[in-house]
Amino acid sequence: MTTMTEASVREFKMPDVGEGLTEAEILKWYVQPGDTVTDGQVVCEVETAKAAVELPIPYDGVVRELRFPEGTTVDVGTAIIAVDVSGGAAPQAPAVQPEAAAAAPEPEAPEPEPTGRQPVLVGYGVATTSTKRRPRKGPEVSVPAAAQAVQAELNGHSAPAAPAESRPLAKPPVRKLAKDLGVDLATITPSGADGVITREDVHAAAASKAAAETAAPAVEAPAAPAPATVPAVAAQDGARETRIPVKGVRKATAAAMVGSAFTAPHVTEFVTVDVTRTMKLVEELKQDKEFQGLRVNPLLLIAKALLVAIRRNPDINASWDEANQEIVVKHYVNLGIAAATPRGLIVPNIKDADAKTLPRLAQSLGELVSTAREGRTSPAAMQGGTVTITNVGVFGVDTGTPILNPGESAILAVGAIKLQPWVHKGKVKPRQVTTLALSFDHRLVDGELGSKVLADVAAILEQPKRLMTWA
Repeated sequence: MTTMTEASVREFKMPDVGEGLTEAEILKWYVQPGDTVTDGQVVCEVETAKAAVELPIPYDGVVRELRFPEGTTVDVGTAIIAVDVSGGAAPQAPAVQPEAAAAAPEPEAPEPEPTGRQPVLVGYGVATTSTKRRPRKGPEVSVPAAAQAVQAELNGHSAPAAPAESRPLAKPPVRKLAKDLGVDLATITPSGADGVITREDVHAAAASKAAAETAAPAVEAPAAPAPATVPAVAAQDGARETRIPVKGVRKATAAAMVGSAFTAPHVTEFVTVDVTRTMKLVEELKQDKEFQGLRVNPLLLIAKALLVAIRRNPDINASWDEANQEIVVKHYVNLGIAAATPRGLIVPNIKDADAKTLPRLAQSLGELVSTAREGRTSPAAMQGGTVTITNVGVFGVDTGTPILNPGESAILAVGAIKLQPWVHKGKVKPRQVTTLALSFDHRLVDGELGSKVLADVAAILEQPKRLMTWA
């Protein structure tokens, strides 16, 4: 057996995968001691307080030791894996070394990664592209075979054993291009040497996708509750309680909401508005060639109405600087969209949403929603928000009193849009009606300013033609 020297061993430390994070939980190991790894290969998946991300190893070598088992929360900067970079033969070693066994149980072998799971890829900082782990030596799994295995499992049948999932080969710039164009590298047939995907392959796939793309589901859909995947202590027969560990996104959300509720004095105002004309405009835009292939629904026009209201009342787009005792007015709007996910509530935001045209805003909303649905929202996408929209109407709720996202001055809650009797032109008629609720920080937003913003949003949704004159 080849011995390991100090000079030949490289320790990979838990990186800071998002600004200000101090720890992360190891969700899954993709390698075991004795496996050969290459520069850029994903070795594990971790969950931070912001998102689930995959960690690539930055050098070639042979895995010698996994320092922590799955389920362990590790501080940033702590070594989590040791790799022998000398090029020696791979020894057969336990998943957790004997000296660490007393402190932590031996980790179980990683379970197969769920089909379609694409967490965010990070190295020593946040990356802009998603990735899949590179395959170990062995035959590749075709997409149809993987799909058949999943379908068999859903039908209650045992699926045949399959080789490890393969990672499409592509250079980092090509991966970024695919990310920007919304192309899944796993669906591309490579034309480059040794099976490498080229830029031309990505452009061709993007063109084919655009030609075949049809109208997508409503934007509100991702906010709908998903099957819970939060780890929980299994309930025994007859058990009267189940305890669920509070960690990761849920832990961070709880701390942020408590801090916001007890730091910023909240005020919430309500208005009920006839949105019949807005609903008609939504149907018209769906037929507009400029919006072909884009998600068009009420949330799009509500977001645009809020952006116009902010332009007319810019002081609402601000934050409170406690340290310097200053109000910081933002001259840009990073529009947050609250989304419920299996890991908890997240609020990714659209950067510089106020500078986007309606079609570009629709495109950005669609990308934000797709990324959240697939669990690939990056920590960077959830930082720097200025104002938020939360659509509680998708749950059939009329309205609510939302809590401010920390560091923001206002949040708009949108209730369910329902057909109700309404006085229209002096007669009671059935109209599409919804209730809006605007919560704001009363330290920097007084009742007059908050009321003006809410009234402007309501006026635009009642008469959406105002978008053309006020924008």
